[in-house]
Amino acid sequence: MNTPPISELGRSTVDAATRFTRISLDSAERAFTIQLEYAKAAITQSTNTARAVAQVKDVQQLLALRTRLAENAMENLLGYSRSLYEVASEAQTELSKLAEQGMASYQQAVVEAVDQATKAAPAGSDVAVAAMKSSMAATTAAFDTFNKAARQVASYADAGVKAAGHSKSRK
Repeated sequence: MNTPPISELGRSTVDAATRFTRISLDSAERAFTIQLEYAKAAITQSTNTARAVAQVKDVQQLLALRTRLAENAMENLLGYSRSLYEVASEAQTELSKLAEQGMASYQQAVVEAVDQATKAAPAGSDVAVAAMKSSMAATTAAFDTFNKAARQVASYADAGVKAAGHSKSRK
């Protein structure tokens, strides 16, 4: 016996929700780990800074120390930001894949339902069936256009972050 398309759609919805939750929790866990590591490093850096300031003997050393500390802080902040961006970018990629798979499953279920309805439809309902199929094609095209635009925006953002990282590392 075939599984009704609507039942399959419900099952795939539950699977997608579970996968969405897993992606979200994994990303949150990774972000929390990065934040915790950054906090630990900040405490260590603060301790080292206090020791270095205590050993300063003149104004020139203090100015040089201040410059070095500012550079280190910026490098740490850039690394922290880049790490969080990577987590967000990977999560966005996974969620995009999930959305694409969900849309494909939904489309397949709707097509199967329309096909079953077409077989059981009374004579003369060709116009309604054609309208349903046309609507589905328009929805698919709109989703594909939106998905391509989202990928381009993500690609531009990723290129911008990578370019900023490369320009900083070349200095």
